[in-house]
Amino acid sequence: MTDERRGAAPLEQETADGGRPALRPLHVVIVDEELPYPLTSGKRIRTANLVLRLARRHRITYLCHRNADEEEARQAATFFADHGVEPIMVERPVPRKSGLGFYLRLAANLFSPLPYSVTSHTSRALKEAAREYAANHSVDLWQCEWTPYAETLRDLEGAPRVIMAHNIESQIWQRYGETEEDPLKRWYIKRQWRKFQRFERRAFAAATRVVTVSTPDADLARSQFEARHVSVVDNGVDTSYFRPDGTEREPGRILFLGSLDWRPNLDAVRLLLDHIFPAVLAAEPLARLSLVGRNPPEWLARRAAEVPNVELAGNVADVRPYLCRSGVMVVPLRVGGGSRLKILESLASGLPVVSTTVGAEGLCLEDGQHLTIADGVEEMARALLATIDSPGPARAQAGRGREVVLSRYDWDALGGKLEAIWRECAGV
Repeated sequence: MTDERRGAAPLEQETADGGRPALRPLHVVIVDEELPYPLTSGKRIRTANLVLRLARRHRITYLCHRNADEEEARQAATFFADHGVEPIMVERPVPRKSGLGFYLRLAANLFSPLPYSVTSHTSRALKEAAREYAANHSVDLWQCEWTPYAETLRDLEGAPRVIMAHNIESQIWQRYGETEEDPLKRWYIKRQWRKFQRFERRAFAAATRVVTVSTPDADLARSQFEARHVSVVDNGVDTSYFRPDGTEREPGRILFLGSLDWRPNLDAVRLLLDHIFPAVLAAEPLARLSLVGRNPPEWLARRAAEVPNVELAGNVADVRPYLCRSGVMVVPLRVGGGSRLKILESLASGLPVVSTTVGAEGLCLEDGQHLTIADGVEEMARALLATIDSPGPARAQAGRGREVVLSRYDWDALGGKLEAIWRECAGV
């Protein structure tokens, strides 16, 4: 539960047991790109759900760059302060991802040992703010909320530190290279992949604990990056917020849900618009496709307008009407890591899911039992058409998936797992 509107019950407070004193609250400083609000991306949803639960019984300071949108930054600071989290934001010019300056920065990064995603997110202001805070406050634990921000804490001495690895970043860059057709881009991406391999190996070795979002990611951290202390806290879902609401589903409506400013999602949307959905339309002319997510680029708006029966909805306030009205969720990811919250939210809402193997990795869900796995354009188009033509079996499959979500992926239990890791690392 991440918002008062969602009605989450508070976690039980720790109390004395048999005359012994309750465990004392920890002081944890989280270092991140920005305040994770509003909840418009998978990373923001995960972070906010865990942080706000643990803020009910621990002191949490959120140290980050100011959100790029000034009004968003103001609302985010108010929101977290109202929920007991101390926000400390520093100014940083946000590097643009277009224009001549962007390409010059990419070229300059050829001479840096660090990946571009690390150098573009490392600022002197945030490093100085972390050092100053450490010098003037007693901190039990530092948590870097995205692996590139381990660079901010690199020279900080003292309290133990946790890296929250939402993805194994080098794996994502490897997959970028495997799907990129342009030879020059593929060459540059391969260099970024190698840099991220070196960076993650060093960052993971220096961390007190690496927390991944799935068992496959944990195995990869141990086997390829020699991370010695790794724990798993799965992605989750607010099962009181995402649930079937009785809305009549439209079997022919296909939903794609995800941040539309994230490269792996844009790669998936291109594949969907250029190949998968046209194949579905050829067999089922009444099929419709809804693309829902934050910050769609201009090229996507133009491309969506060119394809019949496509609706683009950017920055919607509430995705639940789409989850409850659609007939099937499509997840055609070829690039990615971690695990997909959109699949958990779909199944919690009773919505059938058709996904690639990459899209569904990291989740304890079985092909044919809880969702349908389909790799390749033709196979995915056939799977979507089967769901449209026979919605009953697909909905029964989603119902079984919902049972798994309810039993394994609720945020309350996951918050407890992270809290145990915090205490173990802090020795409290």
